[in-house]
Amino acid sequence: MNISDDIHNYYEKLVIEYFALSKFDEKYDDDFIADLFCVVLNQLPTRYIRHEVDMAFYLPASERFEMESKVKKAVSKAVEFMKSHRATS
Repeated sequence: MNISDDIHNYYEKLVIEYFALSKFDEKYDDDFIADLFCVVLNQLPTRYIRHEVDMAFYLPASERFEMESKVKKAVSKAVEFMKSHRATS
């Protein structure tokens, strides 16, 4: 077993999905997105999993909604932080 391949933070998947839906790749360059991804994840709790199917099957809809809400809030804060940080650099 290679732990780095088998275990990951479920919030990473949610953030990637949100970035794709928001079309961040059309709005920002790769460096900005990579930094933004880190800033967002540092605001969120960790939720480690081995298999996506486990989360899909066992995660109640209310908890999924709460996790997605946390992602949206973290992204919003991170975008503002990144934009203000770039403006002052």
